[in-house]
Amino acid sequence: MIKELPPVRRIVCEINKEGKSVITEDGPPKHNRTAPDRPGFRVNNLWATFGMPAPVGDPDRSTEIKGILPPKGGTIVKVIDMPPEPKDKAERDRVAPSVHEEPGLRRRPESGHPGFHETDTIDYAVVLKGEVYAMVDGGETLMKEGDILIHRATNHAWSNRSDSVCRVLFVLVDARN
Repeated sequence: MIKELPPVRRIVCEINKEGKSVITEDGPPKHNRTAPDRPGFRVNNLWATFGMPAPVGDPDRSTEIKGILPPKGGTIVKVIDMPPEPKDKAERDRVAPSVHEEPGLRRRPESGHPGFHETDTIDYAVVLKGEVYAMVDGGETLMKEGDILIHRATNHAWSNRSDSVCRVLFVLVDARN
């Protein structure tokens, strides 16, 4: 049985009518997605911006993001909990994270792992808890808590070979290739 991580807490601040900064939300994100056949897997969309420069007064629009990618000219910030991968290749292929087809995303499972994909984004990935292998065409590296990786529209996949759920914070920025 996989021990799931505690829920993500999202705190949102803004400027009130008196010009003072205040906390307006404190609790779980409005959007999260799980995978029934992958206990411990969870995607939490925390905030999305639509356009650059981002309008500071825009409300949370993260629930409008249905796939992986940010909106055109925007950003998405999310936390993904990745449970350990099955050791058996057939089982790993069966429960591989579903990467939905969407403009700007290309699946590349022929690269050797069912999760390989590339996107038209700049991605910042920060390991918050646990460890995970960041895989690219030319190799892989083990990332541990506090490590930060920057993908620049590169073909990549994530592989949790540990015995615990790994939590990664992602910021995806729409980009052009």
